[in-house]
Amino acid sequence: MGIQAMIRYSLECSHEHVFEHWFDNMADYDGKVEAKSLACPECGDTDVRKSLMAPSIGGPAATAQPAPCGAPACASGMCPSMMG
Repeated sequence: MGIQAMIRYSLECSHEHVFEHWFDNMADYDGKVEAKSLACPECGDTDVRKSLMAPSIGGPAATAQPAPCGAPACASGMCPSMMG
């Protein structure tokens, strides 16, 4: 039995309360909205729609700057190992 990926949507009710909910797929979301089975946890409103949500995009890992080596040049901010 494989692992099923789920979709997380940011939702907003007609009273502008924003909340998140997990769905099995897009059809799961569509069916629940159509059936009015989603309710705002703050006010109970079932007039719910998708809200804007920043995507989570994987990019290259940030590279950490090396630690200063302790040489006199490091104290002045001119450490060769930190200059790249």
